[in-house]
Amino acid sequence: MRRVLGISVALACFGVTALVPADRADHHLAYPVTIDLPAGFQPEGIAIGTLPVAYFGSRADGSVYAASLLTGRGAILSPGPGTPSLGLAVDDHDRLFVAGGTGGDARVVDTRTGSLLAGYRLATPPDTFVNDVVLTPAGAWFTDSRTPVLYHLPVGDDGSLPSPAAVVRRPLTGDIVQVPGAINANGIVRTPDGTGLIIVQSVTGKLFRVDPATGATRQIELGGEAVPNGDGLLLHGNTLVVVQNRLHTIAVVALDPAGATGAVERRVTDPRFDVPTTVAAYGGRLYLPNARFTTPPSPATPYNAVAVERPR
Repeated sequence: MRRVLGISVALACFGVTALVPADRADHHLAYPVTIDLPAGFQPEGIAIGTLPVAYFGSRADGSVYAASLLTGRGAILSPGPGTPSLGLAVDDHDRLFVAGGTGGDARVVDTRTGSLLAGYRLATPPDTFVNDVVLTPAGAWFTDSRTPVLYHLPVGDDGSLPSPAAVVRRPLTGDIVQVPGAINANGIVRTPDGTGLIIVQSVTGKLFRVDPATGATRQIELGGEAVPNGDGLLLHGNTLVVVQNRLHTIAVVALDPAGATGAVERRVTDPRFDVPTTVAAYGGRLYLPNARFTTPPSPATPYNAVAVERPR
């Protein structure tokens, strides 16, 4: 029954035209450039798969909201557990991987029904802040902004989810220096050649390449530049987009294939940015939720996500 309910909600909110893959959609149509989210939602993460549906996580109660990029309409897909839902990533099995923030956990949600498929204890509060997630062929990797460690959920070759006991904890070593009481490792992506991982340290604005086999980090040289307040990351080819949240800016960084060096080519801002945190792409657009960290939250506080043209 829950699966039927989930499908009914999706059809009602998104319409049949929502089932158009990214490589077949006409991106010159007048899709909304602003998506309104529920009042009081306090968005943080965003994920978009092959269909024009964006998933947003709430840092208030952990609910997941699904919205059509074609219409802007949406609905709560999965009620929250009372702890945050921060970084999100969707795989090709219609599963949403969710970073649990101060809850110190990760969850996997069925995007078709909203049901919880699995939950994982990554760390013990309060010394944890599971912030972001990236998917690789080997599974999911999560950052922790308060503890210098990456968490890995190994996924089977057939897509099977691991048992809770299979969580891998990879301490970060090398160039990165943990700053106490600050937001450290935040956004995470793969290197352009797929051999490593890239993380941003928000407090210093430094990017690091991480060896997933050892946790060893090496700072990515940016020619004297930095990306302070770096939050969500998005990789497209050799181009890395870094959201600089409280600067209301995204930095466009050109990387070498191994992710060892890079150059900030330009920065992009928009008057609609209000502390954007993370970023996802669909077609020729980037979508960013406005977290509004500088606005006192209340149950009536309005929130939205905005679309901008993908930097070329």
